[in-house]
Amino acid sequence: MLYKLFYYLHDYYSPFNVFRYITFRTALAIITSLFITFAAAPLIIRKLRKFSMTQYVRDDGPQTHLKKEGTPTMGGIIIILSVVVSVLMWGDLSNKYLLIILAALIGFGLIGLTDDYLKVIKKNPKGLGGWYKFGAQIALAIALGFTFYYDPNDIYIAKLSIPFFKKWLIDLGWFYVPFTIIVIVGASNAVNLTDGIDGLAIGLVGVASLANAVFVYISGHAGFSQYLNVLYLQGTGELTVFCGAMFGAALGFLWYNSYPAEIFMGDVGSLSLGGALGTLAVITKQEIVLTIVGAIFVIETFSVIIQVASFKFTGKRVFKMAPIHHHFEMKGWPESKVIVRFWIVGIILALLSLTTLKVR
Repeated sequence: MLYKLFYYLHDYYSPFNVFRYITFRTALAIITSLFITFAAAPLIIRKLRKFSMTQYVRDDGPQTHLKKEGTPTMGGIIIILSVVVSVLMWGDLSNKYLLIILAALIGFGLIGLTDDYLKVIKKNPKGLGGWYKFGAQIALAIALGFTFYYDPNDIYIAKLSIPFFKKWLIDLGWFYVPFTIIVIVGASNAVNLTDGIDGLAIGLVGVASLANAVFVYISGHAGFSQYLNVLYLQGTGELTVFCGAMFGAALGFLWYNSYPAEIFMGDVGSLSLGGALGTLAVITKQEIVLTIVGAIFVIETFSVIIQVASFKFTGKRVFKMAPIHHHFEMKGWPESKVIVRFWIVGIILALLSLTTLKVR
């Protein structure tokens, strides 16, 4: 909204021409979402505490977590609010990809919000219920998958890009939509599983947002994409503004979610952010790179799968507790050490993912 207004003014005052640049508007999106988070968080924390919208803590996990009982949850509302407002202010709303990613963020956020509402307000420990929750995620991912599949302007429809190779594409054909569902729903639940200790998930989301900002900017820039032998996807560059808004929101929320957390983001935050990251990967044809950028999320997910499968078939557990961040806590690592070390690994993986841009 403000983007169009300010850019219109460049006819009368040339310095306003700066608003045509995605990089400038991305910087504004970061600052705006960060400011909104800082401004809204204290008020929302007070309201959530007032209405007893607080976290229930399991007693079979690390005993240090018991003191977190009563911490406000559903803080993901702050993240979604700051991202959406920031994008509406500085993004080009005529860009279809921007509208799609906002729909994914809000859609998965509503699923998470419903789950949190049933757990916190209705005191239903199961929340939305596995099948209903998973079914809603799949339904939304199907809608997104068909939106991409029937995009008449996408010359790379149903193509899978292979990192480290110059435009090596695999035609997925009819499997494209199921593949899209796996990527988006998988990413959404992976972030959800990682959100188990203070600041871990939101810190990794911030790192992934920055890495994705580089990918979407290059893929939407004809010159850079040609130089780096990356698929040129017209219009995707505008998603850099969204990535900037998500990074600013993650940074702002981390201020309140860092150890010891004043608020948790809940499913409304983790499902929405994961769904957005998965959708970004599908739009930019960087689904495989997502597994590098978000390898911590992938490892967390597989640790749960391995734990469940092992106990079911052998009666034994591979890890002291799953997801794997709890395993290290049960081994005696302080929570803050687990968080920082996982962040460090996440940053290294994000840097590794960026090497795929040049090593081709």
